[in-house]
Amino acid sequence: MTDSHNSGQHKDREAAAAEVRRMWQPTPSWTQPDPNPAPAPPPSPPAQKPPRSSQATPDPDEVEEPAAEEDKHDALSDSWSQPAAPAPAADPWTKPAAHEPAGDSWSKAAAHEPAGDSWSKAAAHEPAGDSWSKAAAHEPAQDPWTQPAAQEHAAHEPQASGLSPAAQHFFPQGIPGQHPPQPDRQVSYRSDELLQALPLPREAPAEKGVRSVLRLRPGTNERLERIARATAATAFRRPVTITIANPKGGSGKTPTTLLLAGALGQARGGGVVAWDNNELRGNMHLRTHDTNSRSTVTDLLQAMQMLTQPDARLGDVGAYLRHQVSGQYDVLTSATTTYAQIEAKDFDQIHRLLSRFYKVLVIDTGNNEGSSNWREAMKASDVLVIPIKWKSLSCAAAVQMLEELDHQGPDAQRLIRRAVIAVSNGPGDVNKEVEKQLRPYFESRAAAVVDIPTDPHIAAEGPLDHSALQPSTRRAALELAAKVAEQITIALNVPR
Repeated sequence: MTDSHNSGQHKDREAAAAEVRRMWQPTPSWTQPDPNPAPAPPPSPPAQKPPRSSQATPDPDEVEEPAAEEDKHDALSDSWSQPAAPAPAADPWTKPAAHEPAGDSWSKAAAHEPAGDSWSKAAAHEPAGDSWSKAAAHEPAQDPWTQPAAQEHAAHEPQASGLSPAAQHFFPQGIPGQHPPQPDRQVSYRSDELLQALPLPREAPAEKGVRSVLRLRPGTNERLERIARATAATAFRRPVTITIANPKGGSGKTPTTLLLAGALGQARGGGVVAWDNNELRGNMHLRTHDTNSRSTVTDLLQAMQMLTQPDARLGDVGAYLRHQVSGQYDVLTSATTTYAQIEAKDFDQIHRLLSRFYKVLVIDTGNNEGSSNWREAMKASDVLVIPIKWKSLSCAAAVQMLEELDHQGPDAQRLIRRAVIAVSNGPGDVNKEVEKQLRPYFESRAAAVVDIPTDPHIAAEGPLDHSALQPSTRRAALELAAKVAEQITIALNVPR
C-alpha cells in the first residue's frame, strides 16, 4: 500500500467516485430473477482497520455493516450501466467478490482497497440507511442486458438529489456526460425571416463638418439629406415622365427643370434627360453647357428613322444631346429658329425614343397651354411640378392652370393631387402678402410645397452648374427630387 492511497485527497476522490457510481447504479428488476443465481459467497473476514492516524473522521450517521452484507451489495453492482471511465489498472470482472476486502465505512474503504477498479465495489460504500441496497441483498444479481428499456432509460437519467460536497469538489459542473435537456425551439428557414434576422449594417460616419473629422455619426441635417438622396434614387419599374409647367414666362420653369434633373442625376448616377419641349424656341440652350453637340430637337427629328432602328444605341441618341457633367444628366434643347414648330406627333416620337434609353424624363414646357405638344406632355406625365414665385402674376397663372386642368377629367385631377409646388424666388421677388394669402391654397391643392432659396448663381442667368450652387440650394433641389420620387411611387402603385 502506497502513501498516495493513504492520503486524504485519495480518500476523498474514492469517496466521490463511489457516490457518483451509486447514483448511476441501475434499478434492479424485481420481476425478472436470474434463472441461474450465483451462490452466495462465503463471508470474508472483516478487514483490519488501519491505524487511527490514517483514518478520516468517521461520519456519525454511518453504521458499520458486516462483511456478508457488503458482499451482498457487491452482487448488485453493475458496471455495464456506468459511463466510460479511465482504464483501471486491473479488470474487476476477474476478481471474485469473496477476495475483495470489505470496508466498514466510506472513509475506511479507500485505505484497504487494492489498485483495482473501485467502481465495482458499490455495496461496500453504501450507507447503512439505504433500504434499496438491503432489499437487493435477497435478490441475485441481474443481467442489465435483459432489463426492459424503460428501466434501462431510468438507470441513465440523472438523479434528483445533488452531489455531496466531496463529489462537487471533483465534479463542479455536475456528473460528466449528463446535462439538463435543452428546450426545443422552432427553427425557420424562410428566406424573408432569415434576412430579417441579419444584423442591420452600421451607419456610415459623417461626411461633413467636425463630425467627419472625428468619425462620428452624422447629425440630423446630414441624416435627412441621406434619406432624401435614397428616396430620389428609387428604382421605378418603368420609365417615368415629370412635367414642369406654368403658363407665365419668367416663373422659373427652366431653372427648376435643370435643378431637378441635376438632383435626380446625382442621386441616381445618371439615366436622366432634361427636354426643352417648347413649341418654338426655348432658352434651355442658354442655361446649359455646350459640351459635345450643338444639335437640337430639329436635328433629332431628322435622324428619327435611323435612331428608331432595333440596333440603335444610346451613343447614337447621345450625339444629339448635351451632357452635363456636374449634374450627371443629358439635355435635349429646343429649336433655335422658328422654321419648324413641334406638334403632338413630334412629341410622341421623341417621347418614345427617349423612354427607350432613359429612366427619368424631365420635360420643360412653353407658355402656350393650347399647343398640342403642351397637352401631350400633360397626358404623358406621372407627376406635375409647378414652379412659382411669390408674385401676383406668377401665382395667378398657376392658379388658372390648375382650374383648367380640374375640368379635364379624372386623370388631370389625379395629376393635380400629386403635384409639387417649387417656389424659386430671385432677388426682390418675394411679396410677403402674396405668400401669406396663397401658400395655404397651394398646400391644400398640391401634395407638397418646396422652397428653393435665392441663389446668386441662378440669378446670373448663365449656364447652370450644380457644383457652383450654394449648399442650401443643393439641399433644396434634393428635397424637391425626393418629393417628386415619392409622388411617382404613388402614381405607379395606383392604376391610371
